[in-house]
Amino acid sequence: MLRSLPKLSLLFSSARNPRYLKTAQRFTSQGRRPTSRVKIGAATTLSILSKSTSTISSAIASESAAEDQVQQIKLLTSTDDNYGGVTVELDHPMDSSEFIQVLRASVSHWRQLEGFWYHHAEPNYLMLVYWIPDSPSTIPANATHRVGIGSFVMNEKQEVLVVQENSGLFKGTGIWKFPTGVVDQGEDICVAAVREVKEETGVDSEFVEVLAFRQSHNSFFEKSDLFFVCMLRPLSFNIQTQRFEILDAQWMPFEEYAAQPFVQKSELLKYINDTCLAKMGGQYSGFCPVSTSSNFSDQKNYLYLNAGTLKSSYSS
Repeated sequence: MLRSLPKLSLLFSSARNPRYLKTAQRFTSQGRRPTSRVKIGAATTLSILSKSTSTISSAIASESAAEDQVQQIKLLTSTDDNYGGVTVELDHPMDSSEFIQVLRASVSHWRQLEGFWYHHAEPNYLMLVYWIPDSPSTIPANATHRVGIGSFVMNEKQEVLVVQENSGLFKGTGIWKFPTGVVDQGEDICVAAVREVKEETGVDSEFVEVLAFRQSHNSFFEKSDLFFVCMLRPLSFNIQTQRFEILDAQWMPFEEYAAQPFVQKSELLKYINDTCLAKMGGQYSGFCPVSTSSNFSDQKNYLYLNAGTLKSSYSS
């Protein structure tokens, strides 16, 4: 039962020019309204009173709206965009029966009638979508990946910063691991790596490189997962463990960390360790962040590249 939607966003899309699809999801996730793109957003509250979603769906799917009824009912205020879609703003609350009637007439007016489906939900809005053309929908899916980081931090004694977790899969196992975490929305990988080390261990650090990354699938909430192994340079060495998530933390000789049975049995961790050892020996170069700008955003972003190899290619 839906009783209220703090913000209802409706997306009416067209396949005439699908170029907008590359950026539609980005604007949607940021709560922004794309200029000349197909996004329908309601900035005010829309109350749905004691009606089930199945009732709304079946009412929308009905094709009983005749052309004369369209003329009698006030349609949703809409404007055409440059991509064959419409933008609608709901400027006043209405109950479910009124909304269904107006929406049915409006959709009939737009000459195609299918029904909305759930696209995604966030704490402050629910997104419903509707594909107008008689063709397969190419509306981009909601966020498909989660981004995580693991931080490889080594001091001058060849000791690596490791933690034991107080929650999660490794709780109670006695396994020592690198500090890890999830990148927050709007946060850069290089910033997240430094933050997670500080939060879990109290150690200040400086980002150096992305050493490697792994992609896996069917992870949390059946999403794919991108995990970046990052090298950081310690700026402080005193450990202050964050007790909520971390049971213990210490500086451990790298060989001792790598010799743990759990690490030895993991093909992934053995590859990561070999990469870290190669980096320590000066035989491997990862990807460092270079601040750049783009045509798609006014904000600065990072391009991760092998700066050493690039510089050598320029000089040769």
